[in-house]
Amino acid sequence: MDEMGFDLGEPPAPPPAKGEAYRVLARKYRPQTFAALIGQDAMVQTLGNAIKRDRLAHAFLLTGVRGVGKTSTARLIAKALNCVGPDGQGGPTIDPCGQCEPCRAIAEGRHIDVIEMDAASHTGVDDVREIIEASRYAAVSARYKIYIVDEVHMLSKNAFNALLKTLEEPPAHVKFLFATTEVNKVPITVLSRCQRFDLRRIPADKLAAHFAHVVEAEGFEAEPEALALIARAAEGSARDGLSILDQAIAHAGLEGGGVRADAVREMLGLSDRGAVRELFGHLLAGDGAGALASLRRQYDLGVDPQAVLRTLLEAVHGMTLVKVGTPPDPAQPVEEREALSEWASRLSFPLLHRLWQLLLKGHEEVVRAALPIEACEMALLRVVHASQLPDPGELARQIREGGVQVAPAAAAAPRPAAPALPATAEAIGDTIAQTGRMALAEAWRNHARPVRIEPPEIELSTARPIPSDFPRELMDALKIATGTRWKITTSDAPGTPSLREAERADDEAFEASIRETPVVAAALAAFPGAELIGPKTRRSMT
Repeated sequence: MDEMGFDLGEPPAPPPAKGEAYRVLARKYRPQTFAALIGQDAMVQTLGNAIKRDRLAHAFLLTGVRGVGKTSTARLIAKALNCVGPDGQGGPTIDPCGQCEPCRAIAEGRHIDVIEMDAASHTGVDDVREIIEASRYAAVSARYKIYIVDEVHMLSKNAFNALLKTLEEPPAHVKFLFATTEVNKVPITVLSRCQRFDLRRIPADKLAAHFAHVVEAEGFEAEPEALALIARAAEGSARDGLSILDQAIAHAGLEGGGVRADAVREMLGLSDRGAVRELFGHLLAGDGAGALASLRRQYDLGVDPQAVLRTLLEAVHGMTLVKVGTPPDPAQPVEEREALSEWASRLSFPLLHRLWQLLLKGHEEVVRAALPIEACEMALLRVVHASQLPDPGELARQIREGGVQVAPAAAAAPRPAAPALPATAEAIGDTIAQTGRMALAEAWRNHARPVRIEPPEIELSTARPIPSDFPRELMDALKIATGTRWKITTSDAPGTPSLREAERADDEAFEASIRETPVVAAALAAFPGAELIGPKTRRSMT
């Protein structure tokens, strides 16, 4: 532990002797204590409390993005549970000594009772059966027999099923530690039997500080901006960041002068921040030629067009955050923060949102394009054109205040009157029939109980069931027939009777009125069992 509170894992080794294999930084500085885990304080506190109170789960699931320390945490838990202390008399502890035989053997990967399995290459049920059989036997020399299964989501369905019973009721001497980057692929039956820890992405400022101490321990120098670039590129992964740092140190070793920001930017293929600010200035000024020239200069230097648009998106996002008042990113250079603040003060929220949408669409096009640089140029020209358009909100305000003259309606060319839309249930049924969709027209007559008909909107009752695809088919037919997009909604209101129900009620009322006439009533009374065979509906009389 140094004076800044960073535990750099194992002490830095001397330069490798001749014939000795070089250990990459990601392995050399793998955390050997819980204190060395960066950004996982909540998990460490929970584990520490569980160990102190002897409330240890029998299975742990560690999930998170690559390189945040899932496998390292699993090994640390194995050490914490099996540590016996320097005197051999200690018990489980959140601060394993690192000196006893169990701690050393686990750190070196040679402890017989700590078994690691890569589920990506051992996916079958037979591999799990071996674990189940072996788990019945007590640990050889450790307090607990521990199984560490990496990328557990790769196990087959049958393998998971075979593991369930043992996972739910394992022997007292067995602990399972699972690690995965895709927790959504782990069956819920397994998740419910594990204590889950979500390892967080490591913040960029903490990664940059950690890399600074690693560089110092390695005897090199590095510019703070270079380390900030590496921390951003790592995307929350300590392992990825250390791998990039390893490459940057090797690059600096050839050129001298330590790890420089421009060298890291070139190595990562990132756009130069100054060049991006110049390009963004051309875009806001509506200078298409200047924007294209700036883009081509970066392209000629080897910068990928996707990287240019990605950096512009980051800039727009940064301006928006500044405008809403979020705290500044400590990993950002001072001049970049000043530029973002200055732009944020000049640009409105609607314009920032428009820039974001245009750049995002351009980035998607460049990703798919056969000609990436040409697609990038076209995307930037769209941004230039959009920057010259008036802001809709400001334009509306000027119109309200009389600052913009709107041409009178009489000056506009007369438009032909649109045909009236069907506004009754009968008219709608006839309109559907005109499209030739007779089955749909019949369904309208039999099932539709309108709550409201206000063209081009119809609200249908679902108090009695209607076919699930009926509203969509009705909307399509009316659009074809009228050329207007209709909105069909449903509600549980009772609605009016369907056309068929209305016709049936009218028929019954008409027949009742015929039967009640004096002549018909007298005839039916004089001849019991007689039937009325004449017209029974008003429609049959027309």
